[in-house]
Amino acid sequence: MKLNIVVLAKQVPDTRNVGKDAMTAEGTVNRAALPAIFNPEDLNALEQALRLKDQDPENVHVGVVTMGPPRAGEILRQSLYRGADEGWLLTDRKSAGADTLATAYFLSKAIEKINKDIFHVDLVIGGRQAIDGDTAQVGPQVAQKLGLNQVTYAEEIKEIKDGKATIMRHIDGGVETVVAPLPVMVTVNGTAAPARPCNAKRVMKYKYATCPMERKGDEPWTALYETRPYLTLGQWSIADCGADCEQCGLAGSPTKVKAVKNIVFQAKESKQLTASDNDVESLVKELLEENIIG
Repeated sequence: MKLNIVVLAKQVPDTRNVGKDAMTAEGTVNRAALPAIFNPEDLNALEQALRLKDQDPENVHVGVVTMGPPRAGEILRQSLYRGADEGWLLTDRKSAGADTLATAYFLSKAIEKINKDIFHVDLVIGGRQAIDGDTAQVGPQVAQKLGLNQVTYAEEIKEIKDGKATIMRHIDGGVETVVAPLPVMVTVNGTAAPARPCNAKRVMKYKYATCPMERKGDEPWTALYETRPYLTLGQWSIADCGADCEQCGLAGSPTKVKAVKNIVFQAKESKQLTASDNDVESLVKELLEENIIG
């Protein structure tokens, strides 16, 4: 059975290093001020796709879609190093500052384009949530916009057979196994199988793979792009995907962030309190003022 998979992956700021410059004046994350990494749960999602490919390498095709500035092309390379077949970067200045709704819209239009022009999409996989927003909304929103069945909190995609996916998912108090007809959207937990390491041979093959906007034009390996087409990664704008600019980026984002703070807990001193009402009241007041609780 031929199986075509699209993995949704995101380059995110490393939120372990949030500082005073982490937010822009417009209320969006200042990604230039933070180190960029592969969103952890998207790596779990990629691994699920690659495990399906391991079962039938000749008939399973894995493509990766990421949205972001040109430097997000690194996510596509990291995916190719691990075993993905191709990738597309969605990049457009008008898509900057997108909330989950605008992001899901742009991603859904890209998947529609892949489904129409490149291959029939059977399975879309993404991480449960991204560490920069922690909303877990994009996957379900993409499914809704595309009219796909969806399975969330997946731990393992156990089998694809007879046009159906058998998926083990986490629920409160345990796990359940569900069967969903294709095409289906699956979001994967961070407790699922971790991503495999990069393959050395694939790193050598794809280390110069770039999107057109990443290139400066004077690299020593520029001539390779003429003789090795696989080194040119897909790059699409809003117009390329037939999307509406008013539904992308800040223009299409009803969610506005008021502030981003980095709160550091420091034990400067200690004090002993009794169980009296006055001591308890003073402790609660201090915790609120120090933003420790709220």
